Amino acid sequence: MTTSNPSRLGPLSYLIFSSRWLQLPLYLGLIAAQGIYVVQFLRELWHLVSTTLFHNGVDAGGVESAEATIMLTVLGLIDVVMISNLLVMVIVGGYETFVSRLRLEGHPDQPEWLSHVNATVLKVKLAMAIIGISSIHLLATFIKARNMDGETIMWQILLHLTFVVSAVALAYIDKLTQPVGRHAEAH
Repeated sequence: MTTSNPSRLGPLSYLIFSSRWLQLPLYLGLIAAQGIYVVQFLRELWHLVSTTLFHNGVDAGGVESAEATIMLTVLGLIDVVMISNLLVMVIVGGYETFVSRLRLEGHPDQPEWLSHVNATVLKVKLAMAIIGISSIHLLATFIKARNMDGETIMWQILLHLTFVVSAVALAYIDKLTQPVGRHAEAH
């Protein structure tokens, strides 16, 4: 691997190459957003604990059973975790791919996927995470289906299927664009 010496670059090339650092505030903002998701997770967890221990689990209208309320709250917690995982993939993978190396080789906590991340792998992983998040939302919709109109449910199913088809298409394109032999090494 060759490393370029910044002094060898012309001023315009150096400016263009250095512009990748403008993404740093974006990644720092995503880290702040992840902190907000931690607060949201703790609030939803507290709501689950307090509802389960101190109330009968029925909402103000008396419509949902205790089991449905607990299940919807747990799905909300899972949703927050999956979105947080998505943020980690974007922050770590995006920074490593587009800004600068993290130099985590040999670190015991280095994510396995980071060693072979590139823009295409990141897109496929993000698509799979989005499908997982969409699945959680769809499951919550099915639990609340009797209180929802059919058109809303239909659009949520179509949106979820669109995510699935998009992810399959991205994975297929990735497979088609891989050099011969790389597929066996990557998996």
